[in-house]
Amino acid sequence: MRRLRGQERAITGNQQTSWAFADAFVAESEALRWARERAHEAGLRSVSSGTGAALRLLAAAVDAKAVAEIGTGTGVSGLHLLHGMRPDGVLTTVDSDPECQQFARQAFRAAGFAGNRARFIPGRALEVLPRLADGGYDLVFCDGDRTECLEYLAESLRLLRPGGLVCFEGVFADGRTMDSAIPPTEVQRLRELLRAVRESTVLLPSLLPVGDGLLCAVRRG
Repeated sequence: MRRLRGQERAITGNQQTSWAFADAFVAESEALRWARERAHEAGLRSVSSGTGAALRLLAAAVDAKAVAEIGTGTGVSGLHLLHGMRPDGVLTTVDSDPECQQFARQAFRAAGFAGNRARFIPGRALEVLPRLADGGYDLVFCDGDRTECLEYLAESLRLLRPGGLVCFEGVFADGRTMDSAIPPTEVQRLRELLRAVRESTVLLPSLLPVGDGLLCAVRRG
């Protein structure tokens, strides 16, 4: 196999078609479609079907009983996480917009999840996260303010049990993370996040090309 010597291979049309197929591979329920519609009406960007399917798979892989989510939105990512979690698992989801959290409540109920399966906490993530228990979570999903991603990482390392997962949505930033142009603040922060996760001695990372990029890492024991 020819070495690329640091150069990226060109993305072919076939590759793009394959990625689009993979991203839409898992069908979504009526409750998920309803939550997506509410997000669209509110001008919010929800995770892609492929990203949601990956989150569901990862939650199931770690047999998640306790998951923390930064950025409730209208409940799209939360539904995927709940579908992957244990039947007795609890999703703790944080968002600064309580009105959106009400949509998420409705979506969870429509999907058949009992009210005690989710704990909704309104407020800024960096004010709420310090109140959550050290080492009490199997998975932390971060889909909040990109300029705060490094702070989310620090909090996640405290919250996760050994062997737990941290996931960051949107790390491609619509292609801007890989752009050579001078980046805006949020893109610079995402680049710093990618570097910090890749160079960490306590994390085992992988960058999944689903949706707008899903950065995942296992916290070593």
